Amino acid sequence: MKNIICTSVTLLVAVVILAQNKREPKTAFAKMYLPVWMEAQKHCLEVANAMPEELYTYQPTTESKTFAEQMVHIGYTIELLTKRYVQGMEVKPNTPDASKMSKTEIIQLLKRGFSYTTEVIYDIEQSKLDETCVMYHSGNTVSRAFAFFYVQDHLTNHRAKANLYLRMNRIEPPAYTW
Repeated sequence: MKNIICTSVTLLVAVVILAQNKREPKTAFAKMYLPVWMEAQKHCLEVANAMPEELYTYQPTTESKTFAEQMVHIGYTIELLTKRYVQGMEVKPNTPDASKMSKTEIIQLLKRGFSYTTEVIYDIEQSKLDETCVMYHSGNTVSRAFAFFYVQDHLTNHRAKANLYLRMNRIEPPAYTW
């Protein structure tokens, strides 16, 4: 029963978000994918907000990114990967220095990345979604529609690491509600 309620609430939130934008996505794919993307965005921002600013420099090992670096990596690469794989643009990495950013600035970076990709989801044409691209690390050829899932998978990977950083600091991560 709890899962049914959570799912119903999540779908209602997605409908409200779509209604607030007062526009419809251009493709059936975008209509299907947008609520999933919006939930990923919401959860990631909850994780970023859960960590106190004084612990944004927390780093579990010397080989690991700090919490701030995890969040900056997510925020920056959302737009970069969308441009590269979904839109087919030539982009070069130029990651901001997390050590010089406040929690507020990092959360703004996350919001900009999410906003950029959300706009692409709304506006992308079916012909573009049907194109293929080669994924840089794997060499796999996938549709540009599938590349949206790669962008989300990448952010989920780093958000999961950030969740562990919260737990290592005895902070309960936000509940996963999807």
